[in-house]
Amino acid sequence: MTTLNIQNLGQIKEASLTFGDLTVLVGPQATGKSIALQLLKLMVDAGQVQAELGRYGLDWSGKLPEFLDVYFGEGMRSIWRPGKSRVEWEGKAADLPHLAARKRKSKEESLFFIPAQRVLALRDGWPRPFTDYTPGDPFAVREFSEKLRILVEQEFGATGDLFPQERRLKREFRDLLQRHVFSNFHLKVDKFRSQKRLVLGTGPDAESLPYMVWSAGQREFVPLLLGFYWLMPSTKVSTRGDIKWVVLEELEIGLHPRAISVVLLLVFELVARGYRVCLSTHSPQVLDAVWALKHLRENHAGAEALLNIFEASNSPPMQKLATTVMEKTVKVHYFNRETGATTDISALDPSAEGQAEAGWGGLSEFSGRANEAVARAVANAGREARS
Repeated sequence: MTTLNIQNLGQIKEASLTFGDLTVLVGPQATGKSIALQLLKLMVDAGQVQAELGRYGLDWSGKLPEFLDVYFGEGMRSIWRPGKSRVEWEGKAADLPHLAARKRKSKEESLFFIPAQRVLALRDGWPRPFTDYTPGDPFAVREFSEKLRILVEQEFGATGDLFPQERRLKREFRDLLQRHVFSNFHLKVDKFRSQKRLVLGTGPDAESLPYMVWSAGQREFVPLLLGFYWLMPSTKVSTRGDIKWVVLEELEIGLHPRAISVVLLLVFELVARGYRVCLSTHSPQVLDAVWALKHLRENHAGAEALLNIFEASNSPPMQKLATTVMEKTVKVHYFNRETGATTDISALDPSAEGQAEAGWGGLSEFSGRANEAVARAVANAGREARS
């Protein structure tokens, strides 16, 4: 298990995070989940981050406030409180002022970050380069966008279908995505007045649909799909380069629950391939899936039981995927707005004494209150009818 401890950083007063093969962060908005995940990227990839910032001409003059602004985003220098803020990585103090002041030796990237603002990666249907953003935009957004640009220009340089492609993703995933996201549309590289762009179309002779007329869910999902393409090479190699970690913020944005199920299966595919995946989410569906995974494993259920939840094919490749995932470790952490602290709620026990765990970090509280309100109303109506 890998650990990250944070004190007095932004909204976080005290966070103790342990990472499994799959780690899920939950909690209200503005409680520090994104800060924690971006900090994880910095702990894993400090040399690569500094090298990328330098390559694109960003200069923080070795000062921590300037570095925090160019890495986390403009105005984020205020998250660090001298003499109070503290970070520990793998049980050892991480000296952020020293990290910012010293040019660290560059290395290959180990963590791939898919930010919540991924829809910004496409402008008029084509990935934006790193330099297309302002210097104050978060590093994670700019780097993700640049990765997508490299992917489509170097691996998908010619016009043609990006989705579906036989060499990309398992057939079972392609079928599910066609049904629940693309509605039988194809994602293609097209040209408009010599400018390449991504479009949707139903066939070679059909009218192409440019980016701005896509559904909101399709605009949100396509950058996510390209991120999965980056992480799942078409070669026999399971992972991309030296990437060991994947961070995915708010996978549910703009998606129907059936589409969220497909994305969760793709997340399971990443875990099965050997990536350590960290999610942040506001969707109870994500924790429903984690809870089911936990209990199916504890009850020695077969792969078919897990696949049935997602209405996925019980084919040999999917059985192998489900069997592998059910052997992996899962951690869930709740970020509390009132206390600024985190709680390990990995047991996901609805009968737990603590409300954080019993309410699954607040994600199941509304349905619980709705059920109680309806039950009381039905009982009251029954009593009135009898009287």
